[in-house]
Amino acid sequence: MKENLPFFRVEVLKSPRKALLLRFKYLTGLKYITFPYGFMALTALASLAQHWLDFDTQFTLWVNSLHCSFCDVFMPLFSARFSWVPFYVGLAYLIVRNFTWRTALLLLLAVALLITACDQVSSAVLRPLIERLRPCDFDNPIHDAVLVVDDYRPQSYSCPSAHAANTWALTFFICWLFRHRWLTVVMFVWAFVTCYSRLYLGVHYFGDVMAGMLVGFVFSAVGCWCLSRWGGVERPNPVAHVFVPLCLFGCTTLVMLVMAVLQA
Repeated sequence: MKENLPFFRVEVLKSPRKALLLRFKYLTGLKYITFPYGFMALTALASLAQHWLDFDTQFTLWVNSLHCSFCDVFMPLFSARFSWVPFYVGLAYLIVRNFTWRTALLLLLAVALLITACDQVSSAVLRPLIERLRPCDFDNPIHDAVLVVDDYRPQSYSCPSAHAANTWALTFFICWLFRHRWLTVVMFVWAFVTCYSRLYLGVHYFGDVMAGMLVGFVFSAVGCWCLSRWGGVERPNPVAHVFVPLCLFGCTTLVMLVMAVLQA
């Protein structure tokens, strides 16, 4: 009969050499995994993990506490995905104007697959595995300390942030593809403020957006490697019509700023 154990149980035994041993016993009855000095290693890792979680929570609450009437309007607008449709169109236009139609079609397809993969892996695969509650979730012990805007409390799990994964994946991909200074600056500002807005709105921890950034980087790196190896993609030099996405980004941000000033 199997014991009613949690996911794993830690047992510490003394070997003939008086070394500490760590044993993991799984519910499925798998073999013990044993290695020397495991208890000391586990203790150190547990301590580091606890310090990180404490910092993660405190930093998130600090960012979330920096509320003002202007940002209460601006941050939800900036965080909304559909707010950036003109910017996305500008990036698509930039790709079409700098590559042949075959290469442009391949790149647009790659971007679509990249964003879809990041979004689905973050939302449908990793979140159910990690099961981390959002800071604003009523079942989270810290929810009373979290400030929310317009009672915005998503019900899904928190880690990793799909917003962070998608924005950073697109940022890394566009920066690799064009390597234009001002376009790189704009992409990084866009991704950074998007991640900041998720903490400000109280829907993600700092660790969630860092995990999302890592997911975006991994998928973007794989996509760029595949395109450079098999896609035959050559970077344009110089980059033509780069002012289009830059202007659309600026105009979109300006509209948000004006709306925030008027409604604050």
